[in-house]
Amino acid sequence: EFMPNGSLKNHLFGTGDFHFSPLSWNLCMKVALGAAKCLAFLHCEAEVIYRDFKTSNILLDSNYNAKLSDLGLAKDGPIGCKSHVSTRVLGTEGYAAPEYIRTGHLTAKSDVYSFGVVLLEMLCGRQAIDRNKPSEEQNLAKWARNVINARKIFQVLNPAIFGEHSGSSVLKVAQLAYQCVSAEPKSRPNMKDVVQVLEELQDSNDNKKLKGSKHYKSSNSSKHSRRKLD
Repeated sequence: EFMPNGSLKNHLFGTGDFHFSPLSWNLCMKVALGAAKCLAFLHCEAEVIYRDFKTSNILLDSNYNAKLSDLGLAKDGPIGCKSHVSTRVLGTEGYAAPEYIRTGHLTAKSDVYSFGVVLLEMLCGRQAIDRNKPSEEQNLAKWARNVINARKIFQVLNPAIFGEHSGSSVLKVAQLAYQCVSAEPKSRPNMKDVVQVLEELQDSNDNKKLKGSKHYKSSNSSKHSRRKLD
């Protein structure tokens, strides 16, 4: 299937042979929600762990609906009473969960960690691994955990999105990302919970836009009425 809007990575970091414009905050959230639903489906319906969730594997159709590509590293989830799948460590540096790298134990929470890294890339405009940064900032997830924990997230937001949207919405996404990249897998939400949070944020944003539109129409209607009276 042809995906005319390329990958999320193309839009966030200008990679690839073609020019893709940066995404607005609303489009970022649409893509994030769509990708979260894909992961939730894999975990709950197919009982599959994706294992290589990253911006270059999130493809966008003509309406910016997200679809996941490259299922080559996907693994069936644990069976019966097993809590994890033991496997050779594969994936992409910066996105792979620390416990998976350390032990080879793969769970659905490994994908949740990767999803959190992608949220951080959207928020900060920085790649998962950046060797050009100081050593303590090269791994985005580790660095961002410290920044968010110190309540300094607004100092490191991507300027392209900061100011475009309400601080409360951005802060909620930052808090969600922080939970997803927790060093402790049990502290991470599952993907169904992630979907619920993002859906609530989207509904809240839609309601704000609707109220704004009604206010604009009401204001214009009042002005039009005054002109008639004059």
